[in-house]
Amino acid sequence: MLSKFSEIKIFSGNANIPLAEKISTELGIKLGDAEVTKFSDGEVAMYIKESVRGADVYVIQPTCRPVNDSLMELLIFIDALKRASAGRVNAVIPYYGYARQDRKARARDPITSKLVADMITAAGANRVITIDLHADQIQGYFDMPVDQLLGGPILARYIKPNVKPNTVVVSPDVGGVLRARNFAAILDLPLAIIEKRRQKANVSEVMNVVGDIKGKDVILVDDIVDTAGSLTKAAKVLKDFGAEDVYACVTHGVLSGPAISRIENSVIEKLIITDTIPLPDGLDIKKIDVVSVAPLIAEAIKRISENRSVSKLFE
Repeated sequence: MLSKFSEIKIFSGNANIPLAEKISTELGIKLGDAEVTKFSDGEVAMYIKESVRGADVYVIQPTCRPVNDSLMELLIFIDALKRASAGRVNAVIPYYGYARQDRKARARDPITSKLVADMITAAGANRVITIDLHADQIQGYFDMPVDQLLGGPILARYIKPNVKPNTVVVSPDVGGVLRARNFAAILDLPLAIIEKRRQKANVSEVMNVVGDIKGKDVILVDDIVDTAGSLTKAAKVLKDFGAEDVYACVTHGVLSGPAISRIENSVIEKLIITDTIPLPDGLDIKKIDVVSVAPLIAEAIKRISENRSVSKLFE
């Protein structure tokens, strides 16, 4: 039972309304009534059409394409709710954009993931709920509770019925080893690693495969597929090293630029992603399966609102 807040309210920006609707259905709560439009010059215009005073409010808004519009919508939504006397404002950001610049890798690099965290904090959020941050340290950029849910177990459960015993989970780079190891542990499979050297953003050079994949099916595991250059190149190299069928499980399907055509023309048998980011309207891509994170987010919201532990969802 809630003691501090009058009720739970769920709102959605324009970034992923289908996911927000699924979450509200899982919770049995109607989406809040808000209008998010634009002025003629492109500025975000917002009007919350119902009272939120004293409520525990959850705003569903991944910062996906168009990234800057989605981010501004989120910030303005949070500001509007705070000024309307919401009891608590929870920013539910299934996909946290600007996360790939999480440290100074070179001189004069920005740290955009910290900048965005500061903006969300300044807007007035009390909590952030997200899925598979690109780097775990981003949680420390916030001076508020951050619940990072895991997409790997959802993808693993989906693919498990079709996994053959002679299968290996592969991390596409050294940085993703922990994610791939956890995925492999769920399916009780061995692990291999691709060693690569990235020359610049969205361009990578695969160098070697560490582990035994010859004659075996492989599952590539990653958090983001953007232009799909790295993913499809990794899949081809795995085939060159003797792998049989190549599958990929990726939490966030950014799928920008030539990604779709690259995947369709690649050696990847199936790419499984979640619905943290919506697929472009009207696309029916045979090689891509989408698994919903709505039940996971809904359960997290339920536990947070009832002051129960969320850690069980990380298992």
